[in-house]
Amino acid sequence: MTQIVIALFPGVTHLDFTGPHQILCRLPGATVTVASLHGGEIEADGLVFAHLPKLSDIEACDVLIVPGGFGTTEAMADRAFIAEIRRLADGAKYVCSVCTGSLVLAAAGLLTGKRAACHWAWRDQLALFGAIPDPSRVARDGRYFTGGGVTAGIDFALVIAAELAGDVVAQSIQLAVEYAPAPPFDAGRPETAPEDVLARVRGIYGKGMEARVAAAERAALAL
Repeated sequence: MTQIVIALFPGVTHLDFTGPHQILCRLPGATVTVASLHGGEIEADGLVFAHLPKLSDIEACDVLIVPGGFGTTEAMADRAFIAEIRRLADGAKYVCSVCTGSLVLAAAGLLTGKRAACHWAWRDQLALFGAIPDPSRVARDGRYFTGGGVTAGIDFALVIAAELAGDVVAQSIQLAVEYAPAPPFDAGRPETAPEDVLARVRGIYGKGMEARVAAAERAALAL
């Protein structure tokens, strides 16, 4: 039985983990546990996820996944949360993230010298931790699998499914959930988005960016 743990924190982006969860919960012989530092409830983008176990109650796992979200800033500075990530990562066969979850892994000292993906707006902050920012939708470096921003979590989960159970099983899950993306706009990457759209989103993400960079710098210094 493959034990998969998804570690949540306040302010997580729900698609970062519900996307991978939808794929991996269909993986034969796998158990997916969604947990948080204190257990109980976690609010994510207006949705509440309840009855979560505590990370400390989980002895070990085969696959550890850390999603991202605006709460990453606080998660990087939460020593108790980071300690649980380190503990579970130590015994895991695969250590994974989606979106800015790679910054949490980096803050835990797990990505030094490793190539890692991240949401495009925060990707460069990986270098503060000695990681190598990778623009790929899914990046692999040894036992570390990292997905890009939000929706890349589905792609990442299919890569992990193939790693664990083979291409046929992974493709069967892909077909079962009819994952055949055909977006109405080619605006999903900064390289392809219209300039006015890119400027608008950069403006939105720019609010508070100085504080997020400062938090990443503090977390890097704490290593």
